[in-house]
Amino acid sequence: MSTTSRRATVLLTTGILLIGANLRLPITMMPPMLDSVRRAAELPTSLAGLLTTIPLLMFALLSPIVAQLGIRRGTGQTLLLTMIILVGGSYLRIINGAWALLLGTALVGVGITGGNVLLPALIKEKFPTKIGPLTAVYSTTMSIVASLATAFAGVMSVHIGSRSTMATLSTVSIVALVFWALCAPFYGHPRKLNNGNNTDRLRPIMSAPLSWAIMLVFGLQSLLYYSLLTWLPSIWVAAGFSQVAASTLTTVFQFAGLPFSLLVPTLAYRHHGEAIVVAISAGGYLLGVLGILFSGTNFTANVVAALIAGCGSGAAFNLAIILFQKKAATAVDTARLSGMSQSLGYLLGAVGPILFGLITSRVAVLLLSAVIAAALGICGIITTTHTSIFPAKSQADKLGNRP
Repeated sequence: MSTTSRRATVLLTTGILLIGANLRLPITMMPPMLDSVRRAAELPTSLAGLLTTIPLLMFALLSPIVAQLGIRRGTGQTLLLTMIILVGGSYLRIINGAWALLLGTALVGVGITGGNVLLPALIKEKFPTKIGPLTAVYSTTMSIVASLATAFAGVMSVHIGSRSTMATLSTVSIVALVFWALCAPFYGHPRKLNNGNNTDRLRPIMSAPLSWAIMLVFGLQSLLYYSLLTWLPSIWVAAGFSQVAASTLTTVFQFAGLPFSLLVPTLAYRHHGEAIVVAISAGGYLLGVLGILFSGTNFTANVVAALIAGCGSGAAFNLAIILFQKKAATAVDTARLSGMSQSLGYLLGAVGPILFGLITSRVAVLLLSAVIAAALGICGIITTTHTSIFPAKSQADKLGNRP
């Protein structure tokens, strides 16, 4: 490997990890200091939920647009643009006024959309032989940084204030932007993704039945994760636990998925690995929510159930990312499939907590979650029976087209 190649690898890898670190951080830092941020901006209590809902709506609305922009302008250049928007939105949020807070939150959503959609395609394009390991490292980085932001934001805001906390934690986005700007010489030509003679890549992504199954995998796991994350504390309190105990159990649910951020991308590329990951994803969610339903006020049993559901959550998200890469033959199709799937997925993630909130019965919420987990498993099984969203032409067609 030449010096230039080594430098490109180091810079691109570092840039990918730093962008990954920013894909949840700007959102997960907000809940612990939501009340102080809302009061400082004079935002009505009824609108406070928008600070977590707006980014999800941006993901849903803009994912297909970002995918197309990445194809036309190049993944590297598009990621640079979205990182600039992310930095701008992050620091706009610390200005006085509700308008700045809401607009900044929307821009943060735009910025994160770039990484959500294009990082899987970028990894496939630049590191085709290291897709599993690099995906594992960036998704693990994303999860760890997001969890640390939730853990420290509240403590920091008590000592230095919410605005200073947002400004401090948002420096991670500045570091990522600087590193990604240094990677500019290695982005490649924007049209490079479109080279080749395979006309399948020009077919509408929605014309492939497998694309819909993959979209549902991402959508259903998103629906389950955001809905359960929102309502599990209330479910445990309704079951008889204290607020502290319910918060502890929810934290267990969040952290339980971290090991699968490392395991799944590697396991999915092994023989029968994809089917195993589907079983862990759907089975973990299904057994976990049923365990919560039937564990009553037994704290130990609920910890085990939260661990199992968390394992399913971590496996399901990473399964969806891997499907974008495994089932698409090119980086172009990876970007298009990612954009399509995340559009529906984050829409479900945004409306799911609202729909779950309309159900007043704890039992009904958990049973509905079990049904959704089963549907996730069915869609996952469908994806394991196909190797590509656009199957190769038959041998006869290939022979017929020979010169």
